[in-house]
Amino acid sequence: MNLFEAARGCLDADTPDGKVEATLAAAEAFARGELAIPDDAPPAELIDLPGRPARPRLVHPRELPKRGLGSDEGRAAFIHAIAHIEFNAIDLAWDAVYRFRGLPPEFYADWIGVAVDEARHFSMLRERLRQLGHDYGDVDAHNGLWEMAVKTAHDGLTRMALVPRVLEARGLDVTPGMIERLRGLGDAATVAILELILREEVAHVAAGSRWFRWYCERAGVEPGPTFRRLLAEYARDVLYGPFNLEARSAAGFDDEELAMLQDAIENRAVTAAGALTAFAPLDR
Repeated sequence: MNLFEAARGCLDADTPDGKVEATLAAAEAFARGELAIPDDAPPAELIDLPGRPARPRLVHPRELPKRGLGSDEGRAAFIHAIAHIEFNAIDLAWDAVYRFRGLPPEFYADWIGVAVDEARHFSMLRERLRQLGHDYGDVDAHNGLWEMAVKTAHDGLTRMALVPRVLEARGLDVTPGMIERLRGLGDAATVAILELILREEVAHVAAGSRWFRWYCERAGVEPGPTFRRLLAEYARDVLYGPFNLEARSAAGFDDEELAMLQDAIENRAVTAAGALTAFAPLDR
């Protein structure tokens, strides 16, 4: 078995335990030098949906119930949502390994390391769910992360710009607030997990930044204008502020990119306000 075959095996694993076990086994085999990276591998197949359990049921984000953190049910639903993100993140990391070929060995090592971290994060959150009397699959979820993976499957530069640096980087922005709310509720166990995830996710987003710039250099394009174009083309509806500037800076965003993100949010707000003004006479 070569690295691409092992990565596909991890993607195809269709149970939570199976995906975590396949991830750890493949990473250990790679570390031992047992998984070759062939130069003549055929192109990767498009994966509409990786292996996943029958539950959770995937629904549109608007169909997900709104629950407060003050109740046990609400806290379990919140932890389930984060666990689902981490479960998807395992597949996103392995898809980067499987899909993008002819790259330096360091690229594959980075994303295998990310997959291992995400598997560990998922396992910790699942155990916390079980402590609260629930399990992964008990709550409906959405498929937004993987949908962006499909949209960016054609190009590694686009993938590195948008999945780690837009969707996954959102965790850097919102997790500190989640930690404070849970600390106020006395949930020290969940806080400890989220603090660990936040620290390690900075390195994951940084890997996206590093390889985005590597792709830009190889293509002979400037990172700043390229990132702006991709934000406008793909991320107009999934980009939200406010941003954790300190964490994003540590994850490889420069000052120009941080200003660019803020501009995108402000421009969207202006556009939305203009649309409301245009339709205002219909309400009279």
